[in-house]
Amino acid sequence: MRITKQDVENVAKLARLEITETEKEAFTQQLSGILSYVEKLNKLKTAGVEPTATVLGQSNVFREDQARPSLPVGKAVANAPESADGFFVVPKILEER
Repeated sequence: MRITKQDVENVAKLARLEITETEKEAFTQQLSGILSYVEKLNKLKTAGVEPTATVLGQSNVFREDQARPSLPVGKAVANAPESADGFFVVPKILEER
């Protein structure tokens, strides 16, 4: 499948991107190459092939979640530059409107 320059312009417009003529030419070639490769992949016979996320047979290596006591609030805020009522006090990052 060939991608035309018009197709690239339409996609850029939908994505609200400004692209130069040089970029349009490059994207036209690159996207056409990608779609040509996908067409090759679609010709492969994959009936009966089980979908896989990895070929290495990895399994979940994370530990089970277990509830356990957490750090006391007083210790958590002990070294904070400023705290109030067990909360960290930080500078505002949003302006009032």
